[in-house]
Amino acid sequence: MAGLNGLVLAPGLIALLIILAVWEMVWKGIAMWKCGRANQLAWFVFILIFNTAGILPIIYILFFQRKSAQRTRR
Repeated sequence: MAGLNGLVLAPGLIALLIILAVWEMVWKGIAMWKCGRANQLAWFVFILIFNTAGILPIIYILFFQRKSAQRTRR
């Protein structure tokens, strides 16, 4: 498949880029939803602006999201 200015892109590369884009959208969507619900505007903006192949959203979800109140056990 001919790309821009005669650049040839292999079908495998195109498939990899599509998979990477879907991966990024899923993680970005989850992280933006969580930081929006937690009213963390700075994180929301950073995740919105920077495309990091899912790394920044995963870091936010694992380490920086506000934890909900601990549920009491009976």
